[in-house]
Amino acid sequence: MGHHFDTRSVHVTMKRNEGVPTKVTPIHQTSAFTFKNLEDIENFYNGERDYLYTRVGNPNTDELGKAVANLEAAPSGIATSSGLSAIMVGILAIAKAGDHILASEDLYGGTYELLANELTSFGIEVSFVSFEKDIETEIRKNTALLYTESITNPLLRVEDLERVVRIAKKHNLKTMVDNTFATPYLVQPYHLGVNLVVHSATKYLGGHSDITAGVLVGDEDLLTKARTKCVNLGANLSPFEAWLTVKGLKTLSVRMERHVQNASKLAKALAKHAAVDKVYYPEFVAEKGNGAIVTIDITNQANIDTFFESLDWIKIVATLAGVETTVSYPIGTSHRNLPKKSQQALGITKGLVRISVGIEDVDDIVTTLENALTKAKK
Repeated sequence: MGHHFDTRSVHVTMKRNEGVPTKVTPIHQTSAFTFKNLEDIENFYNGERDYLYTRVGNPNTDELGKAVANLEAAPSGIATSSGLSAIMVGILAIAKAGDHILASEDLYGGTYELLANELTSFGIEVSFVSFEKDIETEIRKNTALLYTESITNPLLRVEDLERVVRIAKKHNLKTMVDNTFATPYLVQPYHLGVNLVVHSATKYLGGHSDITAGVLVGDEDLLTKARTKCVNLGANLSPFEAWLTVKGLKTLSVRMERHVQNASKLAKALAKHAAVDKVYYPEFVAEKGNGAIVTIDITNQANIDTFFESLDWIKIVATLAGVETTVSYPIGTSHRNLPKKSQQALGITKGLVRISVGIEDVDDIVTTLENALTKAKK
């Protein structure tokens, strides 16, 4: 089979010898697996058979973890119940009580809350700093991990991953990157030397807004630890959700091609609109494009309530990455619990709108958003 990304994203189904040779992996919708006798139970524990209980492992969740690892060019991967649980087990595979994490200050709000409010209660220290500045001055003796996002949420800053890896290696630290916004279609952080790569598979990997899932891929030794954390903390994904995510994964490449194409055209169009103060759109040299999200700030030039009331067929949601174009309101949803000072410092304003550009006809997307902006113009 070919090794190009487009081919690998389609051919994710496991090759199986047992049972009926189906083209698509069946849903193993079971909580437990049966044994012939006591010796057969021992076979599980000595590695001669794979499955015991779905919290511990299931063919569908295994398939998803392996498929995303393959797309990220990583040796190993696991599927979890959500993007946040994948982040949690990944971090806990590296950091323990007394360790310090250096995190980018412009992270997704849910990640910020996990790091600031939950992991600190485990005795892990966390600092949020600008990764555009000299982060080496922020490294402590007990720093274990550098954590960032390949494209940040919602202001779409593109991280210099090679620089982050270089600094980490110099100080003998691990690196972890959330690659949800870029997907392996645009960026493959593991290939650049990052130790762990995490996805909210709820977004582009699943692609159809019908599942909640996470995937963690990376170094084999760290994934072994993370897999144990996932089992012991009950962060497993259900077989049906995993099956649906794999189904979505098969069209990742063609979906991303259209998402990115449409987003680029939309960013250019909205930059010319009188109601828009600023357009945020990733800028980096990527062979396949610059991302599928466009964020706009209309604080000074438009009425935010009127804009959201004038979107016609475009839905308002608190998520992203479905095939339909949607908009979200960061200060009211994903980033509402960030400290006010942090919101202001980062530019999370009352007129900030994050647009998840869908795969519809781009002229329809542009026209609908331009009409809403024109109605909202002060």
